[in-house]
Amino acid sequence: MSFSNLGLSDKVLAAVTASGYTTPTPIQEQAIPHVLARKDVLGIAQTGTGKTAAFVLPMLTLLEKGRARARMPRTLILEPTRELAAQVKEQFDKYGAGQKLNVALLIGGVSFGDQDMKLTRGVDVLIATPGRLLDHTERGGLLLTGVELLVIDEADRMLDMGFIPDIERICKLVPFTRQTLFLTATMPPEIRRITETFLHNPVKIEVAKPATAAATITQSQVAVSRNDWQKREVLRTLLREAEDLKNAIIFCNRKREVAQLAKSLQKHGFAVGALHGDMEQSARLAALDQFRKGELPLLVASDVAARGLDIPAVSHVFNFDIPHHSDDYVHRIGRTGRAGRTGTAISLVSPADQKSIQAVEKLIGQSIAKHESAALDAMPAEDASEAAEAPRSGRRRSGNRESNEDGSRGRRDGRRERSARPEREARPERAARPERESHAAESEAPRERKPRRDRDRRPSEDRGSGPQPAVASYGTSQPPSIGRPQAPRARREEDFEPGDHSHLPAFLLRPIRARA
Repeated sequence: MSFSNLGLSDKVLAAVTASGYTTPTPIQEQAIPHVLARKDVLGIAQTGTGKTAAFVLPMLTLLEKGRARARMPRTLILEPTRELAAQVKEQFDKYGAGQKLNVALLIGGVSFGDQDMKLTRGVDVLIATPGRLLDHTERGGLLLTGVELLVIDEADRMLDMGFIPDIERICKLVPFTRQTLFLTATMPPEIRRITETFLHNPVKIEVAKPATAAATITQSQVAVSRNDWQKREVLRTLLREAEDLKNAIIFCNRKREVAQLAKSLQKHGFAVGALHGDMEQSARLAALDQFRKGELPLLVASDVAARGLDIPAVSHVFNFDIPHHSDDYVHRIGRTGRAGRTGTAISLVSPADQKSIQAVEKLIGQSIAKHESAALDAMPAEDASEAAEAPRSGRRRSGNRESNEDGSRGRRDGRRERSARPEREARPERAARPERESHAAESEAPRERKPRRDRDRRPSEDRGSGPQPAVASYGTSQPPSIGRPQAPRARREEDFEPGDHSHLPAFLLRPIRARA
C-alpha cells in the first residue's frame, strides 16, 4: 500500500513524495485512516516505527480547512521533553511547507514574551511540554476551549517524568468533544487508567509487542569491574575496535556522570558532545544539531535522548550504565536500527548491574549475548592513567567513611594506618633558632608594667615595624586571623593597680549614706 491510498490531501502527498517516502510503515498504514475519520486512537508501537508521521500527516490534511483565532489553538500536541517537541515542529515544517499554517512551540528555556506574541497571532498547531503549557494557561494568555484534536505522545515517558497529574489537568481544560490520539510504547497500569478515563471508544492499534526491541538490533553485554576507570577504558577500547561505527550515543544514568564521561573521552582524543537536562536549551539543541550533521560522532547523554529522537543513521548505542527501569533499555537501544537499518547495542555490566540486566532480559524475553573481543580479553584489570583520576571523580565520601579502590567502604582508623606504615627514621633535632631563645629569655625575665595608656591600646593601634606577638582572645590559644585586626583580650582583675577603681561604673562609686 502507498500513501495515496490512505486518504491524505494532494498537498500532503506532494510533500511526502518530495521527502522520498513511498511506502507507509505499519503504524502509519493503520492509524492514518482512523485519524482522518475523527476517531480516538490508542497506538502502541516500539520506538522507531514512524509514530510521529502517523499523526502529523493526517493533522495537516484536517487543518487545511478552517482558521485559528487568537490565543485559541486548534490542535494541541503534548511532548515530554523539549527535544521531542522541537523535533515534531520540524516534521510540521517539513511536510507542511506548502500550507499556510501557524505552528507554535511552547517549551522551557525560551522567553514568555516571544511565545505570547505567537499565541496572539493565532495558532493552528500548538506543540508544548506540560509545564510550560500550564504556565501560559495560569497567566491567562492561552485558552484551550478551541482545541479540536489532542495528541499525547510518548505517554509512558510522561509517566516516568511525573507529568501524569499535569496531563489530567490539561485533559480537563480541553473540550469534551475533542478527538484524542494516545501514543505510547509500553502500557503500565497508570497509562491504562488514563486511556480508560480520557479516551472515548478508542481504536487500538498495536503494531508490535510492548517493550520489545527491533529485530535489526544486535545486542550484547560486556562484564566489567565496579571501577569507573576500568569501565571507561573498556568503552574506549570498544569505540576504537568497532569497524562499522559511524556514530554512537552513550547513555548514562545521572547527569553528573554524563559530564564526567564526556570530559574523559575528550581528554583521550574523541570528538564527543554531551546532552542532559541541566544544560541550557541552546546548548542542548546545538549538541543535537552537531550530532545529526556528523560534526560530533559521539554523544554522551542521559535518558533525555532515549525517547523519540529521530536520528536515523545512528549505528551504535552504548549503555555505560544499565538503566534502573527496564523499559528505558528498550527506548535507549531504539535509537539505532531505525527504519529497517541494522544497529548495534552494547551494555557495560558491572556487578552492581546484575539485577538490572536480569530484569531487562526478562522484559525483552531473551538473553543478551556476551560480547567477544580479543582486545578486551587481553586488557589489564586496571588502568593506571584513569586510576589517578579516581580520587577526584569516582570516590565518594560520607562522614568519616571513604571509598576504597575496590569500591568497598571502610571506617578511617588512624591506628591502623600508622601500624601499616613503615617506621620513620628518627630525625635529628633542629638547632634552636636565636629568635626562639630570645623569646624564651624574655618570657623568663620579669615584665615591666607599662602605663595604662600603653597597656589598654588595641593591637591594631600599636603596629611597629617588627613582628607582633599573637595575643590569645577569650582564653583560647588559636593564632589571630590573617587580614583582620585581633580582638583585645578581656581585662582581668590583676591588670589593675591597688586602689584603681576606674573600671567600675559611676553608680558604684557614689558614697553610701548610713541610716541614723
